[in-house]
Amino acid sequence: MRGCPIIRTIVVASLLWTAFARAALATGAEPGKVLQVDPAPCIAAAAANDDDKTISVCGALIDNEKTVRADRIKALIARGAAYDRKDMTDRAIADYDGVLRLDPALADIFNARGELWRRKGDRPKALADFGIAIKLNPEHRTARGNYKSLALELERLGALKAVAGKPSFNCAAARRPVEKAICADPGLAQLDRNINDVFLRVIASAESDSHRAALALTRQQRNFVDKRNSSFGKRGYDLREAMEERLEKLNTIARQ
Repeated sequence: MRGCPIIRTIVVASLLWTAFARAALATGAEPGKVLQVDPAPCIAAAAANDDDKTISVCGALIDNEKTVRADRIKALIARGAAYDRKDMTDRAIADYDGVLRLDPALADIFNARGELWRRKGDRPKALADFGIAIKLNPEHRTARGNYKSLALELERLGALKAVAGKPSFNCAAARRPVEKAICADPGLAQLDRNINDVFLRVIASAESDSHRAALALTRQQRNFVDKRNSSFGKRGYDLREAMEERLEKLNTIARQ
């Protein structure tokens, strides 16, 4: 991927590893077992950086219903990278969408998709993807750098006004009662966004000094969210008060 040599290296290495593993196991296949679709042509095209062939042969692998999940993910990543290099941004985004539906824990792909959204000029979506990448992997230096530079750009452009009064998550996908409550209240929505923004800044700062400290902060944030989700609606629990308290704690850490 242009501008993302690390992603491209990971993709090719991962695909090749799969190919070698399958080749090593080929002679030990059990009689009567249905053979899986051969990912070798897709692997070879991706390793050779042959974008047109990658799009063609990996597309066939993706469309084949017998393709196993792991190979489909790698093929989508390879084809998305090829589309990216050919400046076919929308198609690259669509492939990364497919990857993340199959495995929503891939920080590299969130970061890569964020770079594509940024190229298209959709800064809020780009910022959200960079933020998710950092949450998944607090030591993801590229995502942290992307988040920081884009946040500064948004501040300069005044574009943060576009997300004012909106939470850090997609309300259309909200399922939990507490999430729906936050979406329905602009004040709570802004509190959620402020908590998320300060948390990401604190994580980025902590990681530059101590990975252990960054992980500890991540655990604290997860504990806050877990308690918020389980306590909402129970007697004595004040959601606004809990969110304001969490924001103050994060601001205190940020000022240190």
